[in-house]
Amino acid sequence: MPPNRTLGSITVTALTDGEGPFFQPREEAFPHATAEQWRAADRLDPGSVTADGRWWLRFRSFALRVGDGPVTLVDAGIGPADSAAASWAPVPGRLPAELAAAGIDPADVRTVVLTHLHSDHIGWAVTGSPGTPYFPNADYLVQRAELDAIGSINPGLPAGLVAPLRAAGQLRAVDGEATIAPGVRLLPTPGHTPGHQCVLLDGGDERLLLTGDLLVHAVQLVDPTLAYAHEMDPAAARTSRTTLLTTLSTQPSTTTLATPHLTPPFLPLEARCS
Repeated sequence: MPPNRTLGSITVTALTDGEGPFFQPREEAFPHATAEQWRAADRLDPGSVTADGRWWLRFRSFALRVGDGPVTLVDAGIGPADSAAASWAPVPGRLPAELAAAGIDPADVRTVVLTHLHSDHIGWAVTGSPGTPYFPNADYLVQRAELDAIGSINPGLPAGLVAPLRAAGQLRAVDGEATIAPGVRLLPTPGHTPGHQCVLLDGGDERLLLTGDLLVHAVQLVDPTLAYAHEMDPAAARTSRTTLLTTLSTQPSTTTLATPHLTPPFLPLEARCS
């Protein structure tokens, strides 16, 4: 059974689609990080660095479920062998097997939240040729700002992703913040991409933030102002990251981060200060 956390009546299951080394040195991905910050990040997430200093990252989706009810999936992984991420990520992914191990059939998934449209987050959204939605009963939720900028994110996405979802009547554009279930909110966090969004679960005395790529490495928990080389708007990404993390850290309720790329799927926000 994949690792999970329970927040109130919601079970959050971490589904690892794959893992492997990043395609460039981490010092190039975070060019302003200092040696001291790298040491702190490696203490926080020692599994993210290999013996020869390469960045080793995970590729995860998360399933949210109340009891035996419908499933909400947050992100869709790196995908099969012929996915868009194949040029750099360790495909084929194993998300179908992870779902099965968690007792989830693709038909059980009624909502797919795509935090953004980078290839390692949409791999199982649409599969095959011609493309078919992998989750046949799901609405796919994407921020409208992300759809409006789709050509700058990846010119192949309109035909490869958006068109099949629209043809199936399964694409839903979201405008800003939205509540999609009791205690489950979409939060716009632009910068990594123009329409990046996070998912916040509020259980009263406990919160869980599914970060997407609001942060991609523990070094951005050590110093949230650090830019990542593949952010489309680094200034906006920095503002989104620092504002949301600061807001959550000052709330009386505790916050856990659910991250797609760090070694631990669930990490207390307070851990960044320890």
